[in-house]
Amino acid sequence: MTLSIGAKAPDFTLPSADGDIRLSDFRGKLVVLYFYPKDMTQTCTQQACGFRDAYSELTAHGAVVIGVSTDEVERHIRFRDKYGLPFLLLSDPDHEVCEKYGVWQQKKMYGREYMGIVRSTFLIDEEGRLIREWRNVRLKGHIDAVLQAIREYRESTSTEQKSAAAPTV
Repeated sequence: MTLSIGAKAPDFTLPSADGDIRLSDFRGKLVVLYFYPKDMTQTCTQQACGFRDAYSELTAHGAVVIGVSTDEVERHIRFRDKYGLPFLLLSDPDHEVCEKYGVWQQKKMYGREYMGIVRSTFLIDEEGRLIREWRNVRLKGHIDAVLQAIREYRESTSTEQKSAAAPTV
């Protein structure tokens, strides 16, 4: 499936430690939806801790962070608790949502081919529309790029609201 900027992000319901979570439950908020391969691995831990460390700034901009992998909820709980992750981790063991977002792909490591999650992040606006995507994410500078995109989005929506509210002469 191909997603396009400005289109509605595919809705879904997935289990978490807090019960079933629907993407549409977050209408009215910005959503940082990130897909990662596996809990407790070095790069995935660095990424999750990066979002954790930026969490107060993300929430100050009205954003929620949601991580998705194919790991089971119990593994997510251990991962969350071990690293003090303040955001939701959702379980997609059948990779249905991963496929909707086009992140379930053939990968290659040490000459072996297999299917897995390609690290990707999506920024979804308050109306549920996709406003930004990062695919094949490399961690260096990624969290900063997400924060910058949110700041730019907030500036552009603030400017639009000011010009809409300005009286016409």
